[in-house]
Amino acid sequence: MTKSALVLTLFIAWALLLLVVMEILRSYLVLAGRARSNEFKPDNSNVSSGFMQRLARAHANCVESLPLFGGLLLVALVTGRTQATDAAGLWLLAARIVQSSIHLASTSVMAVNARFVAFMVQVAIALYWVWALLAY
Repeated sequence: MTKSALVLTLFIAWALLLLVVMEILRSYLVLAGRARSNEFKPDNSNVSSGFMQRLARAHANCVESLPLFGGLLLVALVTGRTQATDAAGLWLLAARIVQSSIHLASTSVMAVNARFVAFMVQVAIALYWVWALLAY
């Protein structure tokens, strides 16, 4: 497996992990009688826990960015140009995990700024990948 294929798989696995954690917590709320299964809004805005709302947003952020970052990785894989994405792939994944983790931890100004920096690292890598894939 190339590094790019590994990064794409782990990116998807990270989004899946966030989803599984959210569904475990939702199931707990239902089983504990603290919520009804048909009450959950997609963003968890009707759940009193700020963590649940941040978890929903962190998961949505992963899903929203998957077509961009995953698409570029897929282009590299399909065209056999993974040399363009292999080197920075793990950095992109690390920045995504940092962004999600900060999102789960806090919404303070400092946390939001740090989360933005992690996102900009991903954007910079993606821009480089676009250039590298088109330049070959």
